[in-house]
Amino acid sequence: MVFLKDRHGQALTNAQVFSKGVNRFRSWGLEITLNWLTLVGALPLNSVRVFIYRLAGLGIGKGSIIHRGAKFYNPRGITIGDDTILGDNTVLDGRAPLRIGNHVDFASEVMVYNSEHDVEDEFFEAKSEPVTIEDYVFVGPRAIILPGVTIGKGAVIAAGAVVTKDVSPLAIVGGVPAKPIGERKVKVLNYRLGRKLFF
Repeated sequence: MVFLKDRHGQALTNAQVFSKGVNRFRSWGLEITLNWLTLVGALPLNSVRVFIYRLAGLGIGKGSIIHRGAKFYNPRGITIGDDTILGDNTVLDGRAPLRIGNHVDFASEVMVYNSEHDVEDEFFEAKSEPVTIEDYVFVGPRAIILPGVTIGKGAVIAAGAVVTKDVSPLAIVGGVPAKPIGERKVKVLNYRLGRKLFF
């Protein structure tokens, strides 16, 4: 006799019930962590925010700055390199691996997602793919980077762009969906982004 069914009406085995229970508790834990880190994002001192983010499992390199209002989905899946700046109200998704390189500059309200619903799936299930943002990338305000994308070294993402495909090194892309609109003239990149902020 079957007592439990999934949301699609399919009968569940005892093992499936146990697995779903464990996943539910993990999901609740993730929600609690997300809300807690959202409160941390309001703290006025960068050094305190970074310290707490590291305690939560976020990998943050030396000299990197995370401005106020940042939000994270599963911080343990996120790695940020050295001398990287994330603008205010950045959203980072760590449900699949997210790697952000060194000397990367995010403007305000950038969103990076690596999990989304599969619109072709019968049950609209989520699918996750890693995102990699290589060194010296600049991402303009309100740009969105979607799952499975690699952004090459030194690339520039224009304000408001929606990146759905890989971006070549040194390319400048813009639009919805993002398409090449130019290329950086400086080919050798070795700059630092600046001083560490107090706030």
